[in-house]
Amino acid sequence: MRIHLIATGGAVMHNLAIALHLLGHKVTGSDDEIYNPARDRLAKHGLLPDTMGWDEKRISTNLDCIILGMHARINNPELKKAQQLKIPIYSFPEYIYKESVNKQRVVVAGSHGKTTTTSMIMHVLKENQVKFDYLVGAQLEGFETMVQLTDAPIIVLEGDEYLSSPIDRRPKIMHYRPQVTIITGIAWDHINVFPTFEGYVGEFKKYAKTVQKGGTFIYYAKDEHLATIAKGIKNKEVIAYEGFGSKIKNGKTYLLNDAGDAFPLHILGQHNLENLQAAYHACKKIGISDQQFFAAIQTFKGAHKRLDLLKKSKTAIAYRDFAHAPSKVKATTTALKAQYPKRKLVACVELHTFSSLNKKFLPQYEGALAEADTAYVFFSKHTLKMKKLPPITKDDIHQHFKHKNLKVFNHRGRLHAALKRHNWQNKNLLMMSSGTFDKTDFTELVHQLF
Repeated sequence: MRIHLIATGGAVMHNLAIALHLLGHKVTGSDDEIYNPARDRLAKHGLLPDTMGWDEKRISTNLDCIILGMHARINNPELKKAQQLKIPIYSFPEYIYKESVNKQRVVVAGSHGKTTTTSMIMHVLKENQVKFDYLVGAQLEGFETMVQLTDAPIIVLEGDEYLSSPIDRRPKIMHYRPQVTIITGIAWDHINVFPTFEGYVGEFKKYAKTVQKGGTFIYYAKDEHLATIAKGIKNKEVIAYEGFGSKIKNGKTYLLNDAGDAFPLHILGQHNLENLQAAYHACKKIGISDQQFFAAIQTFKGAHKRLDLLKKSKTAIAYRDFAHAPSKVKATTTALKAQYPKRKLVACVELHTFSSLNKKFLPQYEGALAEADTAYVFFSKHTLKMKKLPPITKDDIHQHFKHKNLKVFNHRGRLHAALKRHNWQNKNLLMMSSGTFDKTDFTELVHQLF
């Protein structure tokens, strides 16, 4: 097939382009800007556009279909030309379903923990030499790309609730129609698309109905919204989970199973013990035994940017984490404090997304940094301007985070200076953001600290 990807530089889109190329399709793409690592990866496979920008001349009836990325706008000239020529246009989740219609589809959805739980399942399957395809939202150790499409009988999908494309306003998860799904929890996000929490919850309720008859619905039992949704599910197996037991010894977490066996883990935190139990139930439905699961998970090191270790000394440790939404910030902060209860914790979070930089959303952060001894919040005025959002003030942030030792920064240098004033004896650092704290070199920064 001849396939053209509009907005091919996106995280999933460029990986999909590579996957389709490896399948033998003739793949082209376009974008207004493409940054690394996408740029180098596309170039390696001969898929980097010759020129940046949009050109309707790329679109002709020779194409079998178009895959449209979310980055493109509704008036994109290539999109408009494809519509005029009546070329089939798919969002990437729509196309993924088309490629996996005859596979067993395992989908991980929810407001938090999707990437980690998906990567846990993938790791276990790979360790046990199970043949499977996948789509995941981060680069994982041991996997060259974030998308793989082959003739495998199983596909594991990270299910995002954000919009599918500029012309398909349905959440991506609505396309997948899983036989097995996990929903990790519901905590309001994407306020620019779902302006009310009720509307946001409603999308997951609709999604639950797409689980195939005779399929399996796995959900976090302590989430009251999911518990309500689960009660309405008919003709499907329903499994509730709360998380494995654990113990911490010398800064290392051990998972405890029902038999009382202890398995050492590279990961930490109650939220990851919950993610692990969700992954366990999904793996059981695929045919993985308890012995296979617990042996494999001991070598799982986590997904990229999820509690990435930056530096460790005898008296201090620094982590970077992708956490940005309130529930993620709270879970990660709580996890690191519990892992090292005798050390002080300095937790920094950057407000970088549309939701986190919205005054109406800020109250959701109350208590998110409660476990931190010192809390720093950073935001960039430039980011606010680029996202065309109204200004927020330091007082707005103080008012809603409600932390007694909170400092707010909107200048990278002042944040760095504040961190350098700390004595890093028996003290840990956690930096959380889906961004970069205004292009901070994290490795260089932590080496200046301790």
